[in-house]
Amino acid sequence: MKILVLHGPNLNLFGRREPHIYGTTTLAQIDERLGLLAAELGVQLETFQSNHEGALVDKFHENIDIAAGALLNPAGLTQHGVSLHDAIKAMPFPVIEVHMSNIAAREEWRTHSIISPAVKATVQGLGWRSYTAALRALVEIVREG
Repeated sequence: MKILVLHGPNLNLFGRREPHIYGTTTLAQIDERLGLLAAELGVQLETFQSNHEGALVDKFHENIDIAAGALLNPAGLTQHGVSLHDAIKAMPFPVIEVHMSNIAAREEWRTHSIISPAVKATVQGLGWRSYTAALRALVEIVREG
């Protein structure tokens, strides 16, 4: 079972960017933790980060017939990523939206996600654990068929 993990704009700066919000865990450390959990769960991961919406859309398209599911942290595309929303809707597999912070408790303009209506679920507010909680849930969802 192949699971995509897609990280949006500026997430390559985890560990440095606003540590009071996102903590000091780096993106490489998150991906490493996800890799260890994937091995424990018996699934294959493909992780990818881009600062460009089109690259994330392309990654979904490349995996339309390959992936069993995906985790997506759309980051700054959460409120404006129409093409990303549409790509998710076209996928035959479940996608879980992931946020390290609780976007409902952030600035007013961050509270609305145009991605949420296109995904199976959202996991947020748990720091880096949002990713591992989402991976566990996604694998269970896919296995239950």
